[in-house]
Amino acid sequence: MAPTGKLSGFRREGTDWFCNGGLPSDITVSIEGVTFHLHKFPLVSKSGKIAKAHDEFKDTDMKTLKMVLEEFPGGPDTFLIAAKFCYGYRVELTARNVVLVHCAAEYLEMTGEFGEGNLLSKSESFFHKNTLRSWKDCILALQSSEPVLPRAEKLQLVGKCLNALSMMVCTDPSLFGWPMMMYGSFQSPGGSILWNGINTGARIRSSESDWWFEDISYLSVSVFERLIKTMQARGIRPENLAGAIMYYSRKHLPGLGRWQGGQGGKTRTVASFSLTPATVDQRVLLESIEKLLPDKKGKSYCRFLLGLLRVALILNVSQTCKDSLERRIGMQLELATLDSLLIPTYSDSDALYNTECIEQIVHYFISTESNLTAFSPSSRDQQAPASPSSESLRKVSKLIDSYIAEIASDVNLKPGKIRRLADALPESSRLLHDGLYRALDIYFKAHPWLSDREKEELCNIIDYQKLSIHACAHASQNDRLPLRVVLQVLFFEQLHLRTALAGCLNALDGEIAPAAPVPVPGLVETAGEIVQRDGWVTVVRENQVLKVDMDRMSSRVGELEEEFSKIKQEMKSVTKSYSSRSSPRLVARKIGCKLVPRPSDAQPESLNRTGSTPRASIEWARRSLKSKNSETFT
Repeated sequence: MAPTGKLSGFRREGTDWFCNGGLPSDITVSIEGVTFHLHKFPLVSKSGKIAKAHDEFKDTDMKTLKMVLEEFPGGPDTFLIAAKFCYGYRVELTARNVVLVHCAAEYLEMTGEFGEGNLLSKSESFFHKNTLRSWKDCILALQSSEPVLPRAEKLQLVGKCLNALSMMVCTDPSLFGWPMMMYGSFQSPGGSILWNGINTGARIRSSESDWWFEDISYLSVSVFERLIKTMQARGIRPENLAGAIMYYSRKHLPGLGRWQGGQGGKTRTVASFSLTPATVDQRVLLESIEKLLPDKKGKSYCRFLLGLLRVALILNVSQTCKDSLERRIGMQLELATLDSLLIPTYSDSDALYNTECIEQIVHYFISTESNLTAFSPSSRDQQAPASPSSESLRKVSKLIDSYIAEIASDVNLKPGKIRRLADALPESSRLLHDGLYRALDIYFKAHPWLSDREKEELCNIIDYQKLSIHACAHASQNDRLPLRVVLQVLFFEQLHLRTALAGCLNALDGEIAPAAPVPVPGLVETAGEIVQRDGWVTVVRENQVLKVDMDRMSSRVGELEEEFSKIKQEMKSVTKSYSSRSSPRLVARKIGCKLVPRPSDAQPESLNRTGSTPRASIEWARRSLKSKNSETFT
């Protein structure tokens, strides 16, 4: 800091500024408690406002003109620059003060009418030739314009900076036929840095990079909002705008950044080394950001929306903003993940999780006709086109069933909330009700004090015909279920068994006769489940071995019958003298023939050698099934 004394012809004593001209002051200007002791002639010759005040002062008997400038743009520091310009001292214009100086010159009416090359034209020329051609200077000018934002907008300074920034973001540098000043150095038409007119081959940025996210995050909420709208009007890709909004939100909403796992990646910036962070109201920021979000869908974008909703509940934003976020999430709920849906309760409720919010999102998913399109293939998500409605319903039903199972262990969770969540989706959305059964099993285990009537009311949400054979097997031995529910499960389990056995028999017939019709895939799968569960694999294999043995025995019996007929003919020719009462069998023994036992005599022995029967295998499978414990269904 310069010592008290001469500073370009001016000195400061406390809150007063004096000119070192040596002449007594004849005009005083007070701005925000700071008084400038100056001279009339230099100020009147340059400022129309002071000249008008001096003309009115002539008619009075006062020797010193005293002026109080209310709401002067930029305060005392900016007026000091204007005063030095009036006295002919050298004034240094920069990107940080050019907007303030321009607004002050307009306030003091320092136009060309009061001298050629006045401060207003000087500042305007510097703004157009220097500031608007540099990305860094535009950012600095916008940030410094916060104290005089309404006046700067009226003079179109803010709009020109925003247009320049949006053009630099969305325009390919190769379209320019001349070097473009950026970042304080020249850039070639191809985007490479020039040094003394020589192409160095080093590139500053690409037309689709996120190099500008960090720089614009230093702007205030109002200026950032206007910049995004300007970029939207210019046609910048929605995924780039969404990326900038997400980056800005994570930087100024610490809770969102922690939940999203940080900003990720290496920060790339150009101007932020000389910028100061903006001070923002988080609630105003969130309500403003919500209006800027594009109507698109994507996995990371959906996760960001859920994180934004979580922070919105903490900040207690307006109901309109909250409903809009829930609607946006509901229109792409099939892309959400389970952990992002676990939103804690930030109110006085005893429950751990905010189920009302998730229930409202599900209602938006069902009732709102989603016309959102995914981000382009080159976006950050690489998201495929939107899924069909039936597939989306199945995904959401599995997601909500997993969500209910996750929150079911909360001891303060009321049964009505589970029922409303389960009933929020249509019946056609669930092909199997195993997920609902698992959730209720966890809930009954965490709430052992529930009565059978309350359990039965909750179990009414389950369609027992849509339970798999595994779920039926678990439910039939689950002592946490009411007896009436267990009986219903057993009834439908018998139906499953009959269907499975029919499918199993059809499959066996198909092996024996290849021309038989192919069984329905659903029946074959159910048969396979029963075969694995009840030990029918052994039974089927034994039946197949038995059939092969019977076929071999039949062929052997045929051969023996032919041999027997031959022996019988020989016996007739040799044993005519014997009595007719002798049986062929005794004759054969006398001549030394050894006959194989009859098929009727051999069959019981063969059957006894086959081992266990199908009925014995069934009994063994049932005994092993009863020995299972009643663990939670998974």
